[in-house]
Amino acid sequence: MSVHKEVKRVTTHILQEMKNRGEKIAMLTAYDYSMAAIVDEAGVDIILVGDSASNVMAGHETTLPITLDQMIYHASSVVRAVKRGLVVVDLPFGSYQGNSKEALNSAIRIMKESGAHSIKIEGGVEIAESVSRILTAGIPVMGHLGLTPQSIYKFGTYTVRAKHETEAQKLREDALKLQELGCFAVVLEKIPAALAKEVSESLSIPVIGIGAGSHCDGQVLVIHDMLGINKGFKPRFLRQYANLNEIMHGAIKSYVSDIRAKSFPNEKEEY
Repeated sequence: MSVHKEVKRVTTHILQEMKNRGEKIAMLTAYDYSMAAIVDEAGVDIILVGDSASNVMAGHETTLPITLDQMIYHASSVVRAVKRGLVVVDLPFGSYQGNSKEALNSAIRIMKESGAHSIKIEGGVEIAESVSRILTAGIPVMGHLGLTPQSIYKFGTYTVRAKHETEAQKLREDALKLQELGCFAVVLEKIPAALAKEVSESLSIPVIGIGAGSHCDGQVLVIHDMLGINKGFKPRFLRQYANLNEIMHGAIKSYVSDIRAKSFPNEKEEY
């Protein structure tokens, strides 16, 4: 029997067992109680409270504006719904860069105030001190390399990262460093599939891909993208499993029409 069908609660240890046994890991984002409950009941292993909430929940152009307090609010809502999955919360921009003490304090606040199980942090060797400090407090850390959205103004584009050897070599070194520090997993975002395969095979910890090909140990998508709630965002790596935008739009139009026609509520819907 597979590891993920045996467990009542996914832990970092279970994820490592899944990697060791060659079982793929499913990861999705969630930002509120109702959506998190559906995601968890569907059997997703890792539920990411991503700083992508800045985009899909608040309408910002980038992930940068979301605050630590807002991330804790979203994480708290998700944790209350989740019974099985491992909840990972992004440390938002400005809560850890350049100051390992602030990074630790931010991670502690997330864990204490939301009840989440772990945090995710973007970057490699440049954030090694912050990662180490967080880990010394017993807080599990997931790394994030490749396209790191919090550095969008540094990159200037959301294009594929690490296509050239210099950047690819840094990514290899960063991945090994994060493992050496004690991260339980690493996300690789929007990098060449061949490089992602190489990194996944070189690391003993799980590697989760998004736009990084099929050879990673697991995959993650933003739930609003894979359910087709967002319109117009269709990168190559996105497989859209539903078109909820169209379904919801149609349902709401029918609701409005029924009210206009005085057919809602009817006698059966009255007390």
